[in-house]
Amino acid sequence: MELTLEQLYQKMQQEMGPSGWWPADSKAEIIIGAIMIQNTNWQNAARAVPNFRQASEFLPARIQRLSLEKIQDLTRPAGFYRNKSQAVQAIFAWLSQYGFDYQRVVAENGDQLRDQLLALHGIGEETAAVLLTFVSDKYARTLFTHLGITGLTDYHSLAKRCQLSAYFDLARAQDFHSLIDEFGKQYLRSPGRFQDSFLAGDRLVLE
Repeated sequence: MELTLEQLYQKMQQEMGPSGWWPADSKAEIIIGAIMIQNTNWQNAARAVPNFRQASEFLPARIQRLSLEKIQDLTRPAGFYRNKSQAVQAIFAWLSQYGFDYQRVVAENGDQLRDQLLALHGIGEETAAVLLTFVSDKYARTLFTHLGITGLTDYHSLAKRCQLSAYFDLARAQDFHSLIDEFGKQYLRSPGRFQDSFLAGDRLVLE
């Protein structure tokens, strides 16, 4: 069966159920969540995110004023707390230069925005992608290759080809990413396992 990205997401959610990823209410929460999820699962990240809500109400200026030691305490449940706390401090210090005006950030950086994000301490490809576009990690590339999309050799090759439509609001985009990761753990770690999955025989059509 041929599937669009929207249909693929809907089929994965129907078969696997909602991922349980927390819904983000603000851009600051998106940023915190993207950093907390690095190198861990969403359950651990979800324990750290509420700490920031309690300490700052996700007000960017309040997050920026938190000491590094305080940020480390808030981040600790997500693991790798030293690196992640430095990433939180770095990105909110950078955003403060724009008055936490996200439209201004985009307008003044243009096509260089991704490179600017990657230059910040602790902000990797996937974290930048959460803030910019589709998260094209290894599981996504492997899944899409099984679904007939060729030439996906690295992050950039998928990110350039897979732009999520307006159907994917923040909650759906995060849910889709989490479902792909969970699918990968179940069916993409061992050769041949994909053929036992509910997506075997499907083909993805990128519009």
